[in-house]
Amino acid sequence: MKIDLASTRSANYPPLRTETNWRAVLAAVLCGVAVAMNVGKVPIAMAQLRAEFDLSLVAAGWVASMINMMAMTTALLFGVLGDRIGALRMCTIGLGAGIAGGLGGLVAGSESALLISRFAEGVGVVAVAVSAPALLSSASTPIDRPFALGIWGAYLPAGVGLAMLLAPAVLPIGGWRGMWVLSLAALLTALVAVFRSRPAYRLPPPTEAQLHPLAATKAVLAQLKPWLLAFAMTTWTIQHFALIIWLPTFLQEQRALSPLAVALLACLMVLVNVPGNVLGGSLLQRNFRRGNLIAFASLVTGLCGVGIFLDLLPDLIRYALCLLLSFTGGVIPASVLSASANLARTPKQIGTLQGLFNQFGNLGTFAGPLLIAMLVAASGLWRDALIVTGSAALIGIVLGITLRRLERRAGT
Repeated sequence: MKIDLASTRSANYPPLRTETNWRAVLAAVLCGVAVAMNVGKVPIAMAQLRAEFDLSLVAAGWVASMINMMAMTTALLFGVLGDRIGALRMCTIGLGAGIAGGLGGLVAGSESALLISRFAEGVGVVAVAVSAPALLSSASTPIDRPFALGIWGAYLPAGVGLAMLLAPAVLPIGGWRGMWVLSLAALLTALVAVFRSRPAYRLPPPTEAQLHPLAATKAVLAQLKPWLLAFAMTTWTIQHFALIIWLPTFLQEQRALSPLAVALLACLMVLVNVPGNVLGGSLLQRNFRRGNLIAFASLVTGLCGVGIFLDLLPDLIRYALCLLLSFTGGVIPASVLSASANLARTPKQIGTLQGLFNQFGNLGTFAGPLLIAMLVAASGLWRDALIVTGSAALIGIVLGITLRRLERRAGT
C-alpha cells in the first residue's frame, strides 16, 4: 500500500511553529558538543593514561575505541528506543550516563574500572546523538529546521576540536583528570541548558498512526533514501578519519614538528569542518538538493585527497587541501543528518533515522583507518591511502547522483 507522506506528516507532526526557539536549538547542539568532548579527550591524554594504568596496546585501543564500537553496533537500537521513550528523556539519560562515566573515570583505580567508565560515556554519546536532533527539530520552524540540523551536524568536530584546542592548556595543569573535569563541566552545562529549554521540546501525544512503534520503524526504514544517505555518511567518515590519522603522523614523523604545532594544525583541520556543516545547513535552507550537495562535496574531497596523499605538491598547499577537504566535506553530514526531519513520518521516528546515520558513520571511522593501516603497512607508502579515500569519494559521488534522481522524481 502506498502511503501519502505529505498527509501523514501533516497529521502527525505538531502544529507549525511561528518562531524558532534558538536558545533551545543551541542547548540541544551543546549536548552533542559536550558528549563529543568525551570522544576527543582520550587520544590526547592517552600517553598519561597508559603510564598511570599500565595499559597494554590492546587495552589502550579499547579505551580509545569503546565509544566508536558502541555507536557502530548499537546506534540504530538506541534510536528506536529513543523514539519509544521520548527524545528529551533519552537525551537526559545520555547526559546522565556521560556524567556518571566521567565521574567513574576520575576515581578509577584499575584498567577494568576505566573501561567501564568509558562504556558509560559511550552510552551517553550514542543516546544524545540519536535524540538531540529531534529536540532541535521540535524547537525550530520548518523554514529554519534545515539550517538548525546543519548546525547539529557539526557537533562531533566541534566537541573533538574543542578538546584538542584546550588540551595544551589543561594537560600541564591538571593532567588527564583535568580533561575529565573539563568534559564533566560541559556535560553539566548542557544538562542545565536542556532542562531550562524543556518546554520548547514538547511534542503532542501519540496519534493512532503512532501506536505501533515497530511497524512505524519498519515503515521508515523501508524507504531507499535513508540507506543511501547512511552509506554517504560512511564514505565521508572514511575520508575524514583517514586525514585525522595521517596529518599528525605526517607532521611529527616526516616533518619533525613539535607536539604543540602538530596539535594546533590538526585541531584547525578538525574545527574547519564546523563552518562546513553550517554552510551545508544554509544551502539546504535555500532549497539546494541533498543529492547535489553530497555529489559535489564528494568530488571536491576526492580531488583534495589526490593532492594530499600523492606527495607531489608543496607542504603548504597539501595542508591547505586538508583544510579544504574538511571544510567542504562538512556539507555531507549536514545533508545527511538534516534529512531525518524530512524522511520521518512523525517526530517520533527521527531517532531511528539518526541511529541509522550514526551507525553507518561510525562504520566508516572503524573500517576506513583499518583498511588504510593494512595498505600502508604492506607498502610503507602513505599514498596507498588514496585507494581507500578515492574509492570512498567515488562511491559518494554515485550515491549523490542517485539521491538527486530520487529527489527530482519526488519533486523535493
